[in-house]
Amino acid sequence: MKNNSKKTHRKIFLSRNEVELFTGTGRTESNREFWRWGDDNLFPNALALLSRRSTTHRRIINDKADYISGKGFSSDPMLPELGEFAACVNGTGESLRQLLNKLAFDKSLFGNAFVEIVTDPARSFLSLFHQDASRCRLGRDRKHILLHHDWNHFRKSEARVLPLYPDFEEMSDGTLRSAIHYKDYEPMFENYGVPPYIAGLNVSAIAYKTDRWNISRLDNSFQLSGVMVLDGSVDSEAEAEELMRTARTKFAGKPGQVLFVIKESGEADNTRFIPIASDNEGDWEKLHAQATSDIVVAHSWFRSLSGLDYSSGFNSERILHEYEVALNTVILAEQEELLEPLRAVISLIMGIDSSSLQIINRPPTRSKPLYMKVWEARKADGLDYDPEDPTQQLYVAQITKYALKNID
Repeated sequence: MKNNSKKTHRKIFLSRNEVELFTGTGRTESNREFWRWGDDNLFPNALALLSRRSTTHRRIINDKADYISGKGFSSDPMLPELGEFAACVNGTGESLRQLLNKLAFDKSLFGNAFVEIVTDPARSFLSLFHQDASRCRLGRDRKHILLHHDWNHFRKSEARVLPLYPDFEEMSDGTLRSAIHYKDYEPMFENYGVPPYIAGLNVSAIAYKTDRWNISRLDNSFQLSGVMVLDGSVDSEAEAEELMRTARTKFAGKPGQVLFVIKESGEADNTRFIPIASDNEGDWEKLHAQATSDIVVAHSWFRSLSGLDYSSGFNSERILHEYEVALNTVILAEQEELLEPLRAVISLIMGIDSSSLQIINRPPTRSKPLYMKVWEARKADGLDYDPEDPTQQLYVAQITKYALKNID
């Protein structure tokens, strides 16, 4: 089914005067080889550019990716090769955590993510590479993806083609390659996923525009706009234009915007400036605050996990509570969705049981009971622990600044 995402989404947040801000100007050569991602095939470009315009929107995407990718990986110590692979998944030295962070970022931003699998016929090695989702398109047969560096000017001869997992195809360098396509489910969208914040595109644009309004006021030195009425007689339109240019140079400077009007001179000099006052600052502030709140809701996220409530004080208990909710409603589900096919690939190519490969999750702030022992605290945080180690037999209270005396 053809994807018509532009009509559904792009017009939600693009005003007539800002179309050029969020869209590319080029056109693709053909869509016979792939399914368009948006009517102009540039919907990812619009989403990426919008994320660079709205601070709250971008902060949430960054934080979600960081929480989903966790703090590292744990695995069965009896399978050292599994731990070694998690530490380095490709020839560039990238760790599995770094790879997962990029996948989580793309999935949070685009609702889609792509990873390339590389091996050889003998299955003597396995490498995983993240592919920028904005450069990927689904082939017409829905069994391949096409990678291109610039979809504004697509040329088939410049594109790479990879089969979708579990299919592998041999490349010119002798390697076998495949690709995994992650996508968020959305009814009526068969080819590409839809980002979770799709209902918040309007408010993301509002937050960007209110920020831009404040920048405009700052650039104008918070001066009022108004009408400058000039008293004078002119004999021609050219003379009037010259008078206007002189007035703009002398009086306009960089205050608010000024409209100049020439009035026929009379006996008295009636040159004057008529300010246009604006008393809607409160409305703009409320609009920005409401947009920020709506963005958080659209992302299915939490304010304290993106630093939006620090102005009222750092409440570690609230952060911990919201982290627990986020962990059980968003983070763990996303982690499992990203890890499940990677575990399958590892087991298939490397021939080892990868079920013990788990992401280590830690809260953004720590709050351990003072009566907990060190080894228990390390276990709760997913760290190595040894109940027999004398140094780990101490209580948390004994190694913190709150310890006033030793605990017997």
